Amino acid sequence: MDESISMDFGLKLYETMLRIRRFEETVCDLFARGRIPGFLHTYVGEEAVATGVCANLSREDWITSTHRGHGHLIAKGGKFDRAMAELYGKATGYNKGKGGSMHIAEPDLGHMGANAIVGAGINLINGAGLSAKYLGTGGVGVAFFGDGASNTGSFHEAMNFAAVHELPVVFVCENNGYAESTPRWYHQKNERVADRASAYCMPAMVANGNDVTEVYLAARAAVHRARSGGGPTLLECLTHRWRGHHEADNQSYRPKTEITDLDRFCPILKLKTQLLESGVKETAIAAIHEAIETELQAAVAFAESSPLPDPSSARSDIFTSR
Repeated sequence: MDESISMDFGLKLYETMLRIRRFEETVCDLFARGRIPGFLHTYVGEEAVATGVCANLSREDWITSTHRGHGHLIAKGGKFDRAMAELYGKATGYNKGKGGSMHIAEPDLGHMGANAIVGAGINLINGAGLSAKYLGTGGVGVAFFGDGASNTGSFHEAMNFAAVHELPVVFVCENNGYAESTPRWYHQKNERVADRASAYCMPAMVANGNDVTEVYLAARAAVHRARSGGGPTLLECLTHRWRGHHEADNQSYRPKTEITDLDRFCPILKLKTQLLESGVKETAIAAIHEAIETELQAAVAFAESSPLPDPSSARSDIFTSR
């Protein structure tokens, strides 16, 4: 663990990553048992990216998410109970059960929403950045997206616009090596998405997305640059997707050794080892695990007992009064 990261802060990063992992593992089990409707795309294995980036953000900063977005919500401060209720399609969820897994959002947390359209959130974050710049709020916008999304027109339009207007935004590519079932080498000639930043005279960084402290420090530099008026940055985080593109995906397109040997990339185990070597007690880590499990059980009970949305509310919340 980097010496600039205190043990207390390291424990906070560990807690956030574990919260994401256990939430995702729990919803996978619930989905398999038919308790959660719709599609489910999980963030297992990629926890260090959302955690490291969002640890640099305040509630007033904005993020856009993806179809694989539960981790971003939790890292931005989302609560288990309302998130779980939203996945259940219940009225007590963050979006009253109308968003579900792929469209969950919470403006009060600075979360502009997950998006089922690949690359759609990249352009949207420029709106947040433009607003922050012209209003002088000091706010920063962060767009999360995958390597496949960097092939879309939205990516290039957003990069160009942000660079021209020197917007306070950070583009975070979560490069897990696959665009659904297509490996990166098949859909991109360039080995690194970060190389594309040079076309827009934009600085770029590449971080080990399995090391939360490395992600945190890289994101800290990018966020500071944005917040201080230095303009946008492209941050590419190299990570691994542990499960299928969605929960019905058997991953037959991946080498079996790539799937069975993922523990060596685990960002949570990596940080735990570093914390113990730094002097953190096992009891402190065990206490975090226990608290998370208690909160998770309560969240599932909350979602199970919550009511479904009233059919009469189908047309509500379509327009805003603001």
